Amino acid sequence: MEEANRPLTHFNPEGRARMVDVTDKSVTKRTAVARTTVTMRPDTLAVIKAGQVGKGDVLAVAQVAGIMAAKKTSDWIPMCHPLPLSGIDISFSDNGELELYIEATVKTTGVTGVEMEALTAVSAAALTVYDMCKAIEKDMTIGPTLLVAKTGGKSGDYARV
Repeated sequence: MEEANRPLTHFNPEGRARMVDVTDKSVTKRTAVARTTVTMRPDTLAVIKAGQVGKGDVLAVAQVAGIMAAKKTSDWIPMCHPLPLSGIDISFSDNGELELYIEATVKTTGVTGVEMEALTAVSAAALTVYDMCKAIEKDMTIGPTLLVAKTGGKSGDYARV
């Protein structure tokens, strides 16, 4: 069945929200990769890369924030299952001008995927960059935030084209 034609599973027979029952799903290795962009002035990016922000090492703090957020995703996304994550990696790159790229890879072996954990990781990391640099520049923008790829599970693999 095509993605768009699948019935939504987060609603009970009364049409109310529910956490999906994953009891009978197969355990598989699952991975998700998400990415976001923080756009800023070139001088702000240069200060971040030089490690000269007064609050500390922006990328180190953002990396820890992203990892912590992935681990706590089910605490603030109501229908997410708490998952035993087996790996979380946050990486940073930039275009040398205006854009800082944040990518998260999250892994588990379980019955449900880790897409929300990867998306939450990059979102928290980006918000941390904003928080640590807002005294330098309030005009930074975050996004787009997107799922790059996922593996495992009944729906199979996905890769953004």
